[in-house]
Amino acid sequence: MNFLNLIRWKNLCMIALAQLLIKYALLEPLGVNTSLNVLGIIILIMATTCIAAAGNIINDLYDIDTDTINKPHKLIINKFLSEQAAFNGFIILNLLGVGLGFYVSHLVGKSAFFSVFVVSSALLYVYASYLKRLFLIGNIVISILVALSILIVGIFDLLPAVTPENQHIQLSVFKTILYYAVFAFVLNLIREIIKDMEDVDGDNKTGMHTLPIVIGFSWTRIIVFVLILMTTISLSMYTINSLYRNPIASGYFLCFVIGPLLYSSIILINAKTKKDFNHLSHLLKLVMLFGMLSLLLYKYILL
Repeated sequence: MNFLNLIRWKNLCMIALAQLLIKYALLEPLGVNTSLNVLGIIILIMATTCIAAAGNIINDLYDIDTDTINKPHKLIINKFLSEQAAFNGFIILNLLGVGLGFYVSHLVGKSAFFSVFVVSSALLYVYASYLKRLFLIGNIVISILVALSILIVGIFDLLPAVTPENQHIQLSVFKTILYYAVFAFVLNLIREIIKDMEDVDGDNKTGMHTLPIVIGFSWTRIIVFVLILMTTISLSMYTINSLYRNPIASGYFLCFVIGPLLYSSIILINAKTKKDFNHLSHLLKLVMLFGMLSLLLYKYILL
């Protein structure tokens, strides 16, 4: 169980669920041409989650000193697992993820797509060892990788099946996946900044240059509030313009996405303690989950 917690198994399940929903709640019901069969999508999910798991391990390896201050009760490395055992797990999962990525790239006849897995693996290492200490760059990079874990289904399942005849519909559906990827990017970026606010004490003592350390808590709170507000307005406009004729879909977005986002902005205004910011981070993760579950609307409501 300690190893499962080290690789953040709940987050990996969210990645796998999102990819399955894109495949079977969006692409399959739309009847577009795809490149991956059941085995193919399973291999793609395994490749993605293995690389993500390896990234979580290396991140914790480089965060031992910081987590000793910020989250001593959640420490796993040097408490339940040795650093060597964790590093071995990082190497094995990386090799497995990149190897499966190589296989699925050849499976769809696009060997160049293999670079997606190599670059992702390298970025996760560079993020943990260097980028996360830099002002905003680490937050942006990790959020791009989260978005890529969603977009990758479109890259491997839709793009290889594009022909001159189906190009319009294929790219139109790919654009829908891109919208979900952007949603994941923004929500994760907000969460990363909030986690920096939660961990400011330990980050400050270990030489990090996170947003709240560089510009202060007050300005960081304003920036996060504006990001949440802009996201809420964008989703509200989408609901009004695209879903107004469907009360079930509209109600879903209002109750499970827009409403919690508004509530999170209220929590943010009053947040003061680590517990407050931790609660806010978990709430935004739920919003991300419900946002991805909205793909089921395409399968059962919107089509």
